[in-house]
Amino acid sequence: MPTLEDGSDVGEALKTIREFLGLSLEEVAEKTCVRRAYLQAIEEKRLEALPSRPFTIGYIRAYANALGLDGEAAVARFKREEPAPDGSLPEPMGVQKERDPRLGMFAMTGGVILAAVLAWNVVQRAMTQEEAPAEAAPANAVTTIAAPVSQGPVALGAPLPAPVESTTPAPYETPGLAAATAAGGALPESDPTKLPSASNVAATAVHAQPLPAVFTPKGTVHGAAPEASVVTLQAVRGGSVIVRGPDGRVYFARQLSAGEAYRAPAMTGLSVEVSDPAAFQVFVAGQSRGLMPEAQTPLAKISN
Repeated sequence: MPTLEDGSDVGEALKTIREFLGLSLEEVAEKTCVRRAYLQAIEEKRLEALPSRPFTIGYIRAYANALGLDGEAAVARFKREEPAPDGSLPEPMGVQKERDPRLGMFAMTGGVILAAVLAWNVVQRAMTQEEAPAEAAPANAVTTIAAPVSQGPVALGAPLPAPVESTTPAPYETPGLAAATAAGGALPESDPTKLPSASNVAATAVHAQPLPAVFTPKGTVHGAAPEASVVTLQAVRGGSVIVRGPDGRVYFARQLSAGEAYRAPAMTGLSVEVSDPAAFQVFVAGQSRGLMPEAQTPLAKISN
C-alpha cells in the first residue's frame, strides 16, 4: 500500500492512496464535507485555487483522516514542502519614500512668523518700561492721603432717610383707632366695652346719610306677612340673603337689590346668612337695630 511519503508531494501521495483504495473524489468529499474542487486542487497542488493557508491545512488533515491515514503527518509534509512565508511584507516596487517639500516650507514660514511676533512683544515691553517714571508705585501699593492739619476734624452731616420702596403697601389703620386717639384714649360713649365694628365703619363710609329709624318699604318685600314676622332685613345696597332652619333646610335664598326687604317668619331656630353685613339694615317690630352685626347669626339673637 502506498504511504504519505510516496509521490512528488503530499497531494500526489493522497491521490495515489485514494485510487489504491478504490475511492472517488465524490466519496471523499462526502466524508470530509470538503468541496470536490478543493480536494482536486490539493491533489494537483494548485494552491492558488484553495482558500487561505489555515483552511488548506485543515482540508489536508481531513483528507488524510478520511483515507485512514495520520492527518498530522500529512500536514507536516505539506508544511515542509510549502513553508509559511514570514510576517513582514515586502515593500512595493517602484515607490520611493519622499517627503513633500511643501511641508518643510510651511514649517519654516510658521517659525519665522512666531519669532517676529515674540520679538515685537519684547520691544514693546522694553519701550513701555523706559517711558514709565522711575518713582512709580507698585500696582498693589495703598495710597494714603493725609488730611490738612489746619482743617481739624471733618464734620458729618445728618444721615439721609432710606429711599421709599415703590412696592411698600399702605399702613393698615385700625377702625375707630383715630377716634379713640382724638378722645384721649377713651372708647366711644355708645359702647364703652368695644370699638366700632368694621361693618359699621364701612357702612358709615358708604352711606353719608343716617339710617332710617323705622322700616319704610322701598321695594319688594319678601317673606312672611307683617303680622307673622318680627325681624325684617332691608338691603341698603345689593347683596344675598340665605335663611336656614335648625335642620339646615333653606327657607329663603335670594339676591336683594337696594330697597328690597325680607320679613323672617316668627319661627324658632332660624339663622340668617348675608353676603355683606354692612349691606343690610335690621328692623325689629319696625324699629331700626342698625346694620347686621355679623355675616351669619341666629334671628333670635337679632330680635333680643
